[in-house]
Amino acid sequence: MAGAIPFLPAGTTLPPLPYLVAVLLAAGAVGVALRRRPPRVTGRHVLALAPWMALGSAAHVLYVVGALPRALAPLAGSPTVYLTVGSLAGATWLALATAQPERVPTLLAAAGALLLAPVVGAALATGVSPAGARWSTVSLAATVPIAAAVWVGLTRLRPETAVTGAVGALAVFGHALDGVSTAVGTTQLGFGERTPVSRILLELGGIPPVPVLGEGWVFLLVKLAVASAVVWLFAEYVRDRPSEGYLLLGFVAAVGLGPAAHNLLLFAIAG
Repeated sequence: MAGAIPFLPAGTTLPPLPYLVAVLLAAGAVGVALRRRPPRVTGRHVLALAPWMALGSAAHVLYVVGALPRALAPLAGSPTVYLTVGSLAGATWLALATAQPERVPTLLAAAGALLLAPVVGAALATGVSPAGARWSTVSLAATVPIAAAVWVGLTRLRPETAVTGAVGALAVFGHALDGVSTAVGTTQLGFGERTPVSRILLELGGIPPVPVLGEGWVFLLVKLAVASAVVWLFAEYVRDRPSEGYLLLGFVAAVGLGPAAHNLLLFAIAG
């Protein structure tokens, strides 16, 4: 495994050259195929990718705790895991669009969930931390009303954002969960933040703590503000060019939901 890459989040590495070439070729081939035969894209299609977002995070947790077979481990490092899972999801989407075009969202979500379940099971089989699992549950429970309140407030303050539908709501939820779980992890479980900018926000001095989140409430507030602003800015794009708009907004959701799922699972087994 190649060494860490400077100026990027801690843990960012490149796999050995043969793995890197194979992953890049696979991602390139799937990308070309998607460009030549672009499948239909709606909000439901993008929502169906949510289990795949969590799959990449769960696979990376196995990598972090050293629970993957040696032959598979290089495929689950960061950022390689994103290309690995993205290529698999794209290939699955293409296959389903050809074989079952009317059932793509349902089958795509089901395929992601079927792959996710054993990966999560394998992670939990390494051992469950009662304290970590409790705080993961608290993080999820706290996020639901926070994300719901932000989404309702956003759609009332900026009614045009309602056009983003469930994908916009997923983006808000994903970033809310990332913010809450990161704050909880650093405050209650002693985890560190790997992303430089996030670490700066979490280490600001002179901030009064709040229950559960500690000083991390500022990080959560920034995450929610940025996510809400992005959803609002994407509203016109989704309305005018829904296929591209939903895909890009789905990427925004993945940037929040992926790290959040990683946090919850890692806390549950290593907290």
